[in-house]
Amino acid sequence: MGYKLKLDVFEGPLDLLLYLIKKNDIDITDIPITEITRQYMEYIEMMKMLDLDIVGDFLVMAATLMQIKSKMLLPPEPAEEEALEIDPRDELVRRLLEYKKFKEIAETLKAKELRRMDFFARAVDEEARQQLREDAKETFIEASLFDLITALSKALNKAPEEVIHEIVTDEYTVEAKIHDILHGLLQRSVLSLAALFQAAKSKMEIIVTFLAVLELIRLKEIRAVQERSFEDIQIMKNAENMAPADPPKDDQGRGEGGDNG
Repeated sequence: MGYKLKLDVFEGPLDLLLYLIKKNDIDITDIPITEITRQYMEYIEMMKMLDLDIVGDFLVMAATLMQIKSKMLLPPEPAEEEALEIDPRDELVRRLLEYKKFKEIAETLKAKELRRMDFFARAVDEEARQQLREDAKETFIEASLFDLITALSKALNKAPEEVIHEIVTDEYTVEAKIHDILHGLLQRSVLSLAALFQAAKSKMEIIVTFLAVLELIRLKEIRAVQERSFEDIQIMKNAENMAPADPPKDDQGRGEGGDNG
């Protein structure tokens, strides 16, 4: 594939754990460590396959989960039975609750910042801005990296096994897929990520499409959103990254700011 994507805007290991806890509707204070570890490792394997540069951080947490799992499987020492029993998950739960609290505060501050930006909005094509606002409707939520990986995993599992009758060279590049996605968004205001995957002819093309979507999100060219958590992901243009519109000119070709000399 020959394309390594640097992700400097996505979530970390604690975000993945919170995602899995929410997805599985788990009580954060009573985590089924064996099942969560299994699912966590599945996401790491997907990241390794994609050659994402963030895998190292997730491996540290994987080791922590394995250690907790081992402690829970081993019988307690006789001396420990007499003492107050300590749940090996306690420290992880404390970290998750603390991180969750700060994450919620950060999201609240971000929402306030976005509201303030509306008062000093850049001059952009109002028709395009209005269309994007109607598409978003503020009811959409941003899809996380883990939502995107979940969608990719589903697409790869559904993709038929490739039966090769003859050698055919299909070159799929991230750059070409980026062009295709942006061209598609010129024709339609919203694209379905699942539809993009279904249009792919092979698993490799699905993966390259996925990397193109990640790159466009990183560049803030597009947004990946959902109507509700864990539902289908939609791709739309990022209104914040639209070029400012030129100010209207008077009959002499001068801008609103006055004369040109």
